Amino acid sequence: MTTSRKLIFAGGIILLTIACFPTARIETMMTRKTIKLPEPRHESEVSVERALSERRSTRSYSDEPLRLNDISQLLWAAQGVTDPRGLRTAPSGGALYPLEVYVVVGKATDLSPGVYKYRPREHELAHTLDEDIRSELCRAAYSQSPVKHAPVVMVFCAVYERITRKYGERGMRYVHMEVGHAAQNVCLQAVTSDLRTVVIGAFDDNDVTRVMKLEADERPLYILPIGRPAR
Repeated sequence: MTTSRKLIFAGGIILLTIACFPTARIETMMTRKTIKLPEPRHESEVSVERALSERRSTRSYSDEPLRLNDISQLLWAAQGVTDPRGLRTAPSGGALYPLEVYVVVGKATDLSPGVYKYRPREHELAHTLDEDIRSELCRAAYSQSPVKHAPVVMVFCAVYERITRKYGERGMRYVHMEVGHAAQNVCLQAVTSDLRTVVIGAFDDNDVTRVMKLEADERPLYILPIGRPAR
């Protein structure tokens, strides 16, 4: 939405068009820091078949921080751009990409604790919160301990309107298919880096939204704690 204001001076009138955003959104856009991620690798020594065989839901993790390279790789697996046309690692209905991916960082090398939002086109992170919210997020997920103890937690959200405006109510189904594709990509990619995760769908949507300070049109769908398996 835009508004127009007139400035009157001796020589005539200037009409200014000013974009209007909610105050909170303007503050977020102005203060958000960005972190360029390392380039993802496109090959590994672990085959798809081996990753499928070794994938297990894991709820206990070591205290070792995650490397920035590993976080970069996992985010690329989830929603990374793989084609000049903007196509990504996971299929999306109409290539409309309704998913948003956040990373809640507790312990990571070269990345301070806080909440970050992934920007696939730039392969970078936008820093949205400065605090470690894993304990609060754990409570929002009905006190499931992996959310609190994993060094990093990935949160998938959806902006349903991106896809329902084209496909109507059926677009909701496409969103839920897509988040399954993306989460499985993360599960398999984690194995290639000797990491493990578990997919969590039981949480209070309103509490997760509040704790993470999500945008008004974003709905949380999936929580994936990630870390090295406890030995």
